[in-house]
Amino acid sequence: MKETKCFEIYKSCIQAIHDGKLIVPESSRDKEFHFQNWCQERIEEAKLYYDIGGRNTYPDFSLVNFSEGYEIKGLAYPGREKDFDANSNLPTGFHNGRQIFYIFGRYPSEYKTADGIEYPVIDLVICHGDFLCANHEYIHKNKHIKGFGTYGDIMIRDRKMYVVPTPFALTKGTTGLSTLIVPDNYKAPSDYQYVGELIRKESKELVAGYTFNLKNNKMSTNFANNPNAGKEHKFIAYRCISESKKKVSMV
Repeated sequence: MKETKCFEIYKSCIQAIHDGKLIVPESSRDKEFHFQNWCQERIEEAKLYYDIGGRNTYPDFSLVNFSEGYEIKGLAYPGREKDFDANSNLPTGFHNGRQIFYIFGRYPSEYKTADGIEYPVIDLVICHGDFLCANHEYIHKNKHIKGFGTYGDIMIRDRKMYVVPTPFALTKGTTGLSTLIVPDNYKAPSDYQYVGELIRKESKELVAGYTFNLKNNKMSTNFANNPNAGKEHKFIAYRCISESKKKVSMV
């Protein structure tokens, strides 16, 4: 049993969608923060205090009175929706003493109202970070080496980017709807309904390292056996009682 505010934030999001509250870019060039701003308003409407991170900090929002953080991912549709880039940290459900949730929202790639460019939220998934990756031990670090180039004075920086499947790619029954996905030890309020059990199973092998050959531009991967191979991580998909009863399952 976990204490969480994800149910309040989810309810705030679906109420805003129902009320037709649109995503409003600050400018025509705003392709990154418009959905984050929309989510910030939903957290405020849930009457929760938070700290907002900088451009490269993780997560985007950290609740003040609860050990919980929220990372925001807006996805244009049609467009890239099956995976997303994670630059600042490997997605996971626990970071720096906080439970981590991800808020995924899809919006039309081209949409214009009488007031200008505004986007409705097509569908939304809030999921616990462990649904994406349950590794809590890995520490993200960027390293570098010196001595590259003709004169040996160029530095190569190893800046990791993780490409991660979205819940829309991992599940069926989430398209066009809103869904909340949490570990099975989270208890939903009485005004929520169960719409599916989702099980993710750990792989047989894990990537333990990699090398890059600068002469032939080839990368090689080192694998190690996973001591938890086959372990199941169980999650429950919920919606409010007032929402669709359509079942959610793994692809």
